[in-house]
Amino acid sequence: MDKLQKRGENSLNNWNLIYYLMILFAMNYDDVLKKARENLRGSCRVCPVCNGYACAGEVPGMGGKGTGDSFKENFNALNRYKLNMRVIHDAKNPDTSIELFGKKMDIPVLAAPVSGTTLNMGGKFTEEEYISWIIGGCLDGGIYPIVGDTAVDSFLITNLQKLKEYGGRGIAVIKPWENENVIGKIKIAEKAGVFAVGMDIDAAGLITLAIHGKPVGPKTIDEIEEIVKSTELPFILKGIMTADEAELAVRAGVSAIVVSNHGGRVLDQTPGVADVLPDIAKAVKGRVTILADGGIRSGVDVLKMLALGADAVLIGRPFVTASFGGQRDGVKLYVENLKSELKSAMVLTGCKSVKDIDSRILYNR
Repeated sequence: MDKLQKRGENSLNNWNLIYYLMILFAMNYDDVLKKARENLRGSCRVCPVCNGYACAGEVPGMGGKGTGDSFKENFNALNRYKLNMRVIHDAKNPDTSIELFGKKMDIPVLAAPVSGTTLNMGGKFTEEEYISWIIGGCLDGGIYPIVGDTAVDSFLITNLQKLKEYGGRGIAVIKPWENENVIGKIKIAEKAGVFAVGMDIDAAGLITLAIHGKPVGPKTIDEIEEIVKSTELPFILKGIMTADEAELAVRAGVSAIVVSNHGGRVLDQTPGVADVLPDIAKAVKGRVTILADGGIRSGVDVLKMLALGADAVLIGRPFVTASFGGQRDGVKLYVENLKSELKSAMVLTGCKSVKDIDSRILYNR
């Protein structure tokens, strides 16, 4: 009886700690959001709910293309899924960690490759300042950053130099330039020590690149295969939105795909990522690592994406907000908040580990 009582007290203490941390993070994060709103200079309004409505059509900027519907659908599609609450189980202290490309992570989250402080984020901070906060805060929080490429060639060099200072602990994703250019940039990334590389093929129609006269475009299977074979590192193909293209990516030999519509910034009127993810997972799950991004804001959102078939997720805009509002500490704070939210949601859906998260936790009307 004493053992049962002690076990109950320990569980209660764990819950009290989680609750306290969630309240503490929420209070501090309000200050981060307030500062971010000021520092982003109108390029992002830092809305109470980041759903794409206020910034529709603001590309360049942080909004979605055209009507902004693709951005909105990313958020709305994920929000439509609801969770089954289960509390009769032994998932009292869930393990939120995963291993990805041989690297241990505290939670299945990567910071998405968002670049271009002067192009899209108001220009108050330099690319070097911004990316150093992203990299440092992610590593402090036990996850890894993805650094990106953009129309300004020096930005990728800056990002990789900064990543090299942190021991190359991250991933580099290159825009879909001509293959020779892509492969050349992958070689630079390898020298920086990154543990994986990729290409965001969904940037094929990105208007910010066209404005600067930088040619990007779609790729054939042969072109993708050439890029994959140019490196011994795991290769990620970002920008898959249909099951048939997921199959093509597997045929091309990629290590991972990212189910993504580039945050709704390249093609208006696409479905939300959460709506296409289950069919893609059904087609290729187990044959390739499945990552997903689009509309993910909280630890509960992470849980939903995993239940829909993702192995891990990428998060973009909230990391911009966290860095502009709290620099490195703001990024770490956001990651810690995600951890608390994910762990709490796993307890209340009966998931002892990330491997236990599946469609069973999703409510079917």
